[in-house]
Amino acid sequence: MKSAVETLNPTRVRLTVEVPFEELKPSLDAAYKKINQQVSVPGFRKGKIPARVIDQRFGRGAVLEEAVNDALPKFYTEAVNEGELNPLGQPEVDITELKDGELLTFTAEVDIRPALEIPDYSGIEVTVDAVEVTDEDVEKSVEQLRERFATASPVERAAAEGDIVTLDLEAKVDGEVLEDGVAKGVDYTIGSGQLLDGIDEAVTGLEAGATATFTSELKGGSAEGKEAEVKVDVTAVKSRELPALDDEFAQLASEFDTLEELKADSRERLARMKKFDQATQAQEKVLEELLKLVEVPMPEKLLEDEINTRKHNLEHHQLGQMGLTLEKYLEIQGKTAEEFDAELKEQAEKGIRTQFVLDEIVNKEKLSVGQDELTEHLMRRAQSSGMSPDQFAQAVVEQGQVPMLVGEVARGKALATVVEAATVKDSNGEVVDLEDGEDEAEATEGAEAAEAAEAKNEG
Repeated sequence: MKSAVETLNPTRVRLTVEVPFEELKPSLDAAYKKINQQVSVPGFRKGKIPARVIDQRFGRGAVLEEAVNDALPKFYTEAVNEGELNPLGQPEVDITELKDGELLTFTAEVDIRPALEIPDYSGIEVTVDAVEVTDEDVEKSVEQLRERFATASPVERAAAEGDIVTLDLEAKVDGEVLEDGVAKGVDYTIGSGQLLDGIDEAVTGLEAGATATFTSELKGGSAEGKEAEVKVDVTAVKSRELPALDDEFAQLASEFDTLEELKADSRERLARMKKFDQATQAQEKVLEELLKLVEVPMPEKLLEDEINTRKHNLEHHQLGQMGLTLEKYLEIQGKTAEEFDAELKEQAEKGIRTQFVLDEIVNKEKLSVGQDELTEHLMRRAQSSGMSPDQFAQAVVEQGQVPMLVGEVARGKALATVVEAATVKDSNGEVVDLEDGEDEAEATEGAEAAEAAEAKNEG
């Protein structure tokens, strides 16, 4: 077999492969054997039909077609290996010549990973938010905890903001009560904004047993988006009572004996969270700067497939689970279809460019993935998917996605390598030590930004 590579552009090549006929013999033998098992000829036992009889009865062309279809993947793979290519996706194959007994010639056009030059990235410098936990942050955190331990007591007075009211609702459109427009015993906190627009004004000042009517645009259901006349009956008014902020509350809400200890722990926890956010921000900003340094030719077919995959996943999975159409989603987002398509293309391009660049750094820095690192990443992915680690691991193995996970971890390590080489300062001008926050943030941006493109890029 002889092969030649023609570069069509930086991301696409055409392979021309010539195969002497004797190299097709194993596939020809397999073709005769396969046809032997599928057909019957009077006078011959099944599987014992001579090749010349098969040629006479079914045509030599049918045998050649079967043999070539069997042989093409093998010769294509050999040509790819000879050319030291990294193909993306499936090739477009064209048989240009087939001379029985002499020669098979075919071409295969395929997208390839572009060759990238990774420059010195140690000069990257970014600025991130400083880690500052204020007294106000601590008070807000403690107040949120306090809200969780609030109690509700019935009161005989008019409802006011912050009260919990129990409501019966009835919605009419064009004078007709909607089938899905009736709800009873709904608890609602006045001022929370979690029900219909206008309901706060309607129920504020009402006592139990009172009724009010207001108009509002329905946010869901069969008449979503339509103006409705809503009747609301207040059946109960309850006052929310917050526990006193004292040592007794600290003992009720935490493992600490005093309120001061609880506040100190809240301050430490908030600092850890902000440190994690800082590390994630550093990764994102360093990645942005890294991508500016590298020219990445974009494989058109790969980009088209990635855009289609992202759009399909959004329409049929994410939006489908929320009961939304793409049109309704765009309406809610206030975007035109053209703006959406442009954003989707930009995101897909960034995902592919990120993967190419980080994979190149993996090779350049000779980064490897250990079993412990892979297991830790698998546990993290299982947690985010809502599956048990065993279920997730089984699904990964069954779907042949282990190489994909290895790639995600390796790209995370590549990005961590770049971040470590970069200079990261906070908004106060101080150089940031990201070590504390990196353990949890590592691999997040590098792996997830390109994760959606992984299946296509494996080729």
